Amino acid sequence: MSDMRDHPLRFNATNELHARPFPIVSNSARAAFFAYGNSDDDTERSSTADWDHLIQLLDRFGAQHPAVNATHYFGKLGQVWVKWERHTEFTTYTAIIDNLGKVAFDGSEFDIFPSDWLASMPGVRLTSAAIRIESASSNKTIERNLKTHFVAESLAVSRVLDSAAVIAGDYRIDVNGHLRFAVFVAPTTGRNRIGRIVQRLNEIEVYKTMSMLGLFHARELAPDLSVVDQSMAELVAALSDEHVSAESNLDALLKMSAKLEGHSSQVSYRFAASKAYSAIVSQRIEVLREERFEGLQTFREFMMRRYDPSMRTVQAMDSRLQDLIARAKRTGDLLRTRVNVERQGQNQDLLASMNRRADMQLRLQKTVEGLSIVAVSYYATGLALYVLAPIPLMFGMSKVFLTAAVAPVVVGMVYFALRRIRRNLK
Repeated sequence: MSDMRDHPLRFNATNELHARPFPIVSNSARAAFFAYGNSDDDTERSSTADWDHLIQLLDRFGAQHPAVNATHYFGKLGQVWVKWERHTEFTTYTAIIDNLGKVAFDGSEFDIFPSDWLASMPGVRLTSAAIRIESASSNKTIERNLKTHFVAESLAVSRVLDSAAVIAGDYRIDVNGHLRFAVFVAPTTGRNRIGRIVQRLNEIEVYKTMSMLGLFHARELAPDLSVVDQSMAELVAALSDEHVSAESNLDALLKMSAKLEGHSSQVSYRFAASKAYSAIVSQRIEVLREERFEGLQTFREFMMRRYDPSMRTVQAMDSRLQDLIARAKRTGDLLRTRVNVERQGQNQDLLASMNRRADMQLRLQKTVEGLSIVAVSYYATGLALYVLAPIPLMFGMSKVFLTAAVAPVVVGMVYFALRRIRRNLK
């Protein structure tokens, strides 16, 4: 077996499956989670900037650095476990503190991150959440905490992972600038399972946020698409109007097509990313295996009412954009066909005009040829009379008689000579 050659990426492919381990969380803990990314549509992020920012935090606590070009880190900074992950469009930090603190959701979960370090992060905050993990022995205790910590109108609660825990959140930003989530853990739930629950909550939140970015692009795009749609409808209606120039319509259509392609290049990545992120959100909720808690709405129901319509809006706007592009292409084909037909008609008229001119030229040529026969014959007869001038003197012949005799012969010779020349030219 030692003689077998490995693929250069074999170990990388295997290690990638274990690259982002779940955190280990006790049943009495707090977690601080935040994600940052670019403020614009530039999907290219600086890995060096993210790396340097992480190293600055690790150096403050004297922690060991991860491998160069690593995309994840999980280690202890003082008394707090910190998890760092770098993704294509965003970077996340999760801090886990093994105590509940003095006051629930007072923002102290984020004290592990220095304020100046947070201010210098290479990006803007996309989302942040405070998570409270505590053991709950009864439903009454959970209900009391739910009333204390969350807004009832938007509260989502469910039992997850075969009653291993009850999770809750209202997806509202509190006075500290963070979302709130609570995990009420059953006494028999292990630390690894709690860590997976916390990780799923974080993933649902960040991927939900990233997918929602597409909604605002869709809203900005809607008015422009409505204008283009109306203009294209008017243009298609004008196709049957013979008084409207097809070439001018084609120019207008080219401008609309250019605008549509510009919109497509601007939003295609964001719409595709929203679709991919929304699929991840649905998958993460699915693996929680939710069960209803005390008649309250589950996370899936919350997403169905609030989140899914947003994603359908994005998908609808993407479909509308692609439909307009396809319609513009079909309309362009029709216009080009009409332009070609009009040009063929113009070419036929031009050919007919050329034929008429050629016919006139032929007639003129025949007229000129007739006149040329007369002129050449006249001069040829004159020359012949000069040559034959001694004959009347020798035979007592009249010059008039000689002219009458010579002229038909000369005319005939000139006629056949010009005819032969014209035949040879063909």
